[in-house]
Amino acid sequence: MPNPNIAKLSKIAAKKTRKIIGLMSGTSFDGLDVALCEISGSGKSAKVKMKAFETVPYTEEIKKRILKVFAKTEIKFLDFVSLHEWVGLLHGEMVLRCLKKWKIPVAAVDCIASHGQTVFHAPRFLFPQSDVNATFQAGDGDHLAVKTGIITVSDFRQKHIAAGGEGAPLAVYGDYLLFSKKGEDRVLLNIGGVANFTWLPSSDEASKVFVTDTGPGNTMLDQAAREFLGKPCDRDSETAKKGKANEALLAALKGHSFFKQPFPKTIGPELFNLRYLKEAQRQSRTENLRLEDIMATLASFSAETICEAILKAAKNKKTVKLFCSGGGVHNPLLMKLIREKLLHFHFEPVEKLGVSGDAKEAVLFAVLANEALAGGKVKFGSKVPSVSMGKISFPD
Repeated sequence: MPNPNIAKLSKIAAKKTRKIIGLMSGTSFDGLDVALCEISGSGKSAKVKMKAFETVPYTEEIKKRILKVFAKTEIKFLDFVSLHEWVGLLHGEMVLRCLKKWKIPVAAVDCIASHGQTVFHAPRFLFPQSDVNATFQAGDGDHLAVKTGIITVSDFRQKHIAAGGEGAPLAVYGDYLLFSKKGEDRVLLNIGGVANFTWLPSSDEASKVFVTDTGPGNTMLDQAAREFLGKPCDRDSETAKKGKANEALLAALKGHSFFKQPFPKTIGPELFNLRYLKEAQRQSRTENLRLEDIMATLASFSAETICEAILKAAKNKKTVKLFCSGGGVHNPLLMKLIREKLLHFHFEPVEKLGVSGDAKEAVLFAVLANEALAGGKVKFGSKVPSVSMGKISFPD
């Protein structure tokens, strides 16, 4: 007799349509994105309908606990190991609250796809003392499964690393399966704490698709807002719009070797943080720069590195469609600068692809779980590991 959990998993995989909850929490710490999706088929034939979505905000206490270890090379080990279980239980409680609000029974959900909360990302090039790529997302899948009573697929990034990647970005898998279109070059730009984009060529060939980080998105702007304004972000670019980008500081910020590395590449707040800003100010002798000018320069830093990377990928093509999602779309100065530097691109709201920009990342992790259960047959090129990802946790 097979284990009943294995038999149930097989039954879910054989369904025509699966109900999967995608969970995403990024480095901006806004909260947990919870997307209930109905997914039929797999691979390029997958169809997704988002049935419900909510961002459950993180309280200041939650943020403080995560920030004790976030992107730090030296921490109290107890803070680190306890966070894994605590985030799993926290996210499980948030899922249960959403299901109650949506009046959906737990038994109606086939599985949860949990990204977890990234606390440290360590590509080998950034930490040469290490001989491996490494990343860690807090939020233990076993605790989440037991808390909710729902099969949970989690810890997606480790398989990517095991297969030769850096563990990020992972959006390329869902972006290609759901949003590529033959005859149309597309860029799917996500501006979270870190900015990344997926290149979807008009040939629609999986072997030519790739994804890469470009550098900071919101992370340095948000860190500066917390440090100097006492606010989680510079809402509506209120401070940055009053300033002027300083060219000397901007040049120093853009001077890191990361920006010269070939695609694909990944990075995080382990590099792009207030220490990085302080060193760039020292190098450029701009320690006494007005806060408004610092914020304006940080916005230009994000915008220019995003656009330079996209232009490099597009190779002078003039009919590229660009779909933008993530928290950065709500930053008016950042988006204005990006539009000015990509004048020949056709900007389209990501909602035209049938998904909310705020929900997109959570939906894509639901797609990854669907592929782990019923797909995994798409073969990408050398820049994207062709693997199924996610570890499965049973509730009993």
